[in-house]
Amino acid sequence: MESKQERAGIQSVEVGFALLDALSAGTGPMMLRDLAAAAGMSAAKAHRYLVSYQRLGLVTQDAGDTRYDLGPAALKLGLATLARQDAIRMARERVPTLLQTVGHTVALAVWGNHGPTMVHWAETPTTITTTLRLGDVMPLLTSATGLCFAAHLPYQAVAVQLQNELAQEQKLKRPKVPQSQAELDTLLADVRQRGLARVANTLVPGVAGFCAPVFDADKHMVLGMVVLGSNATLPCTWDSPAPKALSAAARQLSADLGYQA
Repeated sequence: MESKQERAGIQSVEVGFALLDALSAGTGPMMLRDLAAAAGMSAAKAHRYLVSYQRLGLVTQDAGDTRYDLGPAALKLGLATLARQDAIRMARERVPTLLQTVGHTVALAVWGNHGPTMVHWAETPTTITTTLRLGDVMPLLTSATGLCFAAHLPYQAVAVQLQNELAQEQKLKRPKVPQSQAELDTLLADVRQRGLARVANTLVPGVAGFCAPVFDADKHMVLGMVVLGSNATLPCTWDSPAPKALSAAARQLSADLGYQA
């Protein structure tokens, strides 16, 4: 059984980490006074930590302007962390909390060989039943998942499917679905600006859905986090609780994967 001292940890390590955190949050090398201020400590105290970090390779100091920056050991740790990140596993771990928060179906989707593909599905006891299930490939124009991927993937990856679906919709003339390239461009630009895609009644009658993108350290969309629910219980407004919680969860996961907006 751990002692109280072991559970308490080593305070000096936690204090010193503030310097590394300040360097990682900065836009470049920093002067000692600025770095100390950002870490909330005196310059003298910060200097003592930095001397040790230099010995470990976590920090370097420019011989000319004396500014400090992250060192090769910090890079090595960062690359090792990124190499071990599994976006789907990390997303699945967060689904139960998001499910409890929103009270509606939560799903995860990735880009597969045939388009946006559902790879995880979680429901509450009161969730409405839909025909959507694991392995289903979502259309680009009529699903929140599809719109999200269409907005954030390279255009060449989605161009053929988008044009095929657009040609079909021009024949069907369904409301709330783009009928021209101009309408499509406007819709995708709105998805990018809001950081969320939204549909209602376009894929499944009576069902509304939101999808938020998750990005990795290379700024690539690696998966979509989805919330689905009945129009009667899931408000289809941008400022309602469900899309806010979904957006926050996706942003946090992106940050944990190394994404910097």
